[in-house]
Order: sequence, then structure tokens, then C-alpha cells
Amino acid sequence: MASSSLRSRDSGSWTPKQNKLFEKALALYDKDTPDRWNNVAKAVGGKTTEEVKRHYEILIEDLNRIESGRIPIPNYKSTGSTSNADEDERLIRYLKLQ
Repeated sequence: MASSSLRSRDSGSWTPKQNKLFEKALALYDKDTPDRWNNVAKAVGGKTTEEVKRHYEILIEDLNRIESGRIPIPNYKSTGSTSNADEDERLIRYLKLQ
């Protein structure tokens, strides 16, 4: 999810459900998918193609700041479910390949 410091530059607010749909759509529609951003917008619902592109740009900016050490990695509380952690780790590895 985009950091709160950058969220004001984002196009509107994103619900946790929309963020999860966004993450899943990114994993489904990779950079070589025709009409990628249109497909991601449809999968998320309620967002335009430009809004999902900007949300992705903010996500990449956040990842770059975290990896460079300018923003500490958040210490999220564990929910006891490894499936979400595994899915998040897979998404991070995928994004690093972009």
C-alpha cells in the first residue's frame, strides 16, 4: 500500500479491499500484458486506468525508499496466518523484477 506521506498525491483514497485487489491484479497482469492498466482498473473496480497507474508509481517509490533505507520497514502485527505473509513476499519479489 502507498505510504501515508505519499497518499495525498494519490488519486483519491483506496480501501484495504481495493489495495488487495490491486496487488492481486498486478500479479495476474504483468508488464507484458496488453492493456495491463485497463485490466488492473477493471479488477480493482471504482478506479480509472490513470489512478491505478499512479498508485503503482507510488508503490514503486515507496519500495525504493524502503530499500534505500530512507523509510524503515513497518513492523506489522502478525495475524497468525502465513498465507498472507507468503503472498506479500511473493508480490515484493515480483515487483523487484519490474
